[in-house]
Amino acid sequence: MPSYPRPDFQRPALNWTSLDGSWDFTFDDGDNGQSQRWQHQGIPDDNKRQIKVPYAFQTPASGINVHEAHEVLWYERTVSDIRTTEERTKGNRLVLRFGAVDYECAVWVDGQYVGGHRGGHVPFDIDVTDVFELNDGTKSKRLTLRVRDSPTDLGQPRGKQYWGPVPESIFYTPTSGIWLSVWLESVPRLRLGSSSDGTVLRSDDIDGGQLHAKVAVLGRPVAADCQVEVEASLKGVSVSKARQGLPRDKESVSLDVDMHVPDPGLLKGKVHDECWRNGVALWAPEHPILYDLTLRLYDASGSQVDTVETTTGMRQVSWQNGDGTFRLNGKPRFQTLVLDQGYWPETGLTPPSQEALKEDIELALKVGINGCRKHQKVEDPVFFYWADRLGFLVWGEMANAYEFSDEYISRFNSEWVEAVKRDINHPSIVSWTPFNESWGYPSLKDNIEQRNHIRSVYYLTKTLDPTRPINDNCGWEHVSTDLTTYHDYSDSAELAATCADFNTGILGPKADHSMFVGPIHSKTSSVVLDPGSQHTPNAPVICSEFGGVNIVPAEGSTAGERDWGYTTASDPEDLLSRIERLVMAVIKGGHSCGMVYTQLCDIEQEVNGFYAYDRREKVPAAKVKAIFDAAHQYYYEHVAPKTDGDGN
Repeated sequence: MPSYPRPDFQRPALNWTSLDGSWDFTFDDGDNGQSQRWQHQGIPDDNKRQIKVPYAFQTPASGINVHEAHEVLWYERTVSDIRTTEERTKGNRLVLRFGAVDYECAVWVDGQYVGGHRGGHVPFDIDVTDVFELNDGTKSKRLTLRVRDSPTDLGQPRGKQYWGPVPESIFYTPTSGIWLSVWLESVPRLRLGSSSDGTVLRSDDIDGGQLHAKVAVLGRPVAADCQVEVEASLKGVSVSKARQGLPRDKESVSLDVDMHVPDPGLLKGKVHDECWRNGVALWAPEHPILYDLTLRLYDASGSQVDTVETTTGMRQVSWQNGDGTFRLNGKPRFQTLVLDQGYWPETGLTPPSQEALKEDIELALKVGINGCRKHQKVEDPVFFYWADRLGFLVWGEMANAYEFSDEYISRFNSEWVEAVKRDINHPSIVSWTPFNESWGYPSLKDNIEQRNHIRSVYYLTKTLDPTRPINDNCGWEHVSTDLTTYHDYSDSAELAATCADFNTGILGPKADHSMFVGPIHSKTSSVVLDPGSQHTPNAPVICSEFGGVNIVPAEGSTAGERDWGYTTASDPEDLLSRIERLVMAVIKGGHSCGMVYTQLCDIEQEVNGFYAYDRREKVPAAKVKAIFDAAHQYYYEHVAPKTDGDGN
């Protein structure tokens, strides 16, 4: 079980300390803190209270648990230099790492500004070494954060965080301030960079059996010689290694690593027999095989100065197959996903523990789900660590805003790029979804600027990652997309009719929105100003939201006054029956190669999950699993094209 917050990129000689726990905290509703020099003098004693980091003040776990609008927050605690004498002598740097702070923050150490960040769902690092090396005779220093998180700014990416006083419908309690772990880490001055710094481990070349790696290097003196080595092994058996010098004018190096296992017989009984393709062990849900990778950095003298351990899964996603299939490793893959929004009763957006992330995946697998659409949230990195190991397919997504503007464009673009870069090396991620249901884009019908931004994000994402399909605007009003996704919360009879009729059902309007945006013409002539878009023939079609059935409270209990679902079952048996009819309506239509059921568990007043908010079963998991198993069987027997063992 990992405890380090980034187990996907970890140094074996790790020196770090968690800063989670009790911090001084205060609201600054008048925004007077900076003018009163709190960053230099500390938060006044009469303003202080305690908060338990990394939980937002709106949650019970924080120790505050108030549901009020507070835009400016201050955090403070003392920190010490954790570097050993040897590390300081070597020139190690002291780095302050934040998992996520919603939304904007500025950071000071002993009153000296050291950095800041904008974007509430992605990590950032600040090098605080120089402040600690000031010869002032103190071993510990005051760390101060000022956070601004507007409760009402609809141009701020916020996802499901509601902007009104009381959460309602599909929107939930806001999350402000620090909500993922904070820690200090000692790192070499010359060191290997993570995926956020530009390291990409492209693992889709399963036919060539090559891992195409680009490894970033940080802290390099100008033009200094250094070399990067990548060594691959599988279950303790050495596979290969590659070594390459860093180009004089580059901050990264590209190298190919041969992933063919020299003697697969050495691994008999250790890996699944069905995972092999020409000596390469492939990652898939039924055999989530991960190669261990050791990245090493050598300086000009040939001395090893940094080592990082990570993993990769060799697998290929394909969506341009000409037959409507979504394929993994060349074989049609029917995705039975669940909408997973990542909230917990006591901790809100913050996982209550690292184990809780693994448990949510296991709960989904227990009901026959093989993946999730991680909805309107960039989840804790530990979630993807477990998704890789448990063979759980994930659609990566971002928190959207609700107003379109130039400022929003800047905000979204920077945070989306940071999110994609953070998670790009996880084999479990099989698709990117930057936008949902035109949130933030209210005028796609006739606004070229809004369309162009969606197009620009599509191509930006495609440039960062050409190996995964992009679901541009999930649900409807597609502008530029690799997948035709549709949302339909109708009851089973109407859903069945929609899913069986491709042209007027699936491609027909959804919630009064066109499935694909139409052309925009000049108001004074027939000139086409924007061509619009249309379904790409034989592209994968996926019902990416449906279901959402809640249940009448059991006898002797009462529903909350805001409890809500799209439709309501009368009892557990009725709920099971409705789930079955809805699932089979999608698959028996004969056009969809995947589905996303809403949702994994209840969240606050939206009580339409397979599980209650506290993760208790509402209906027997085995009976739900039988429904999804039947859907898989139907797809492969009646919908998917017949293929041989290699997917041909």
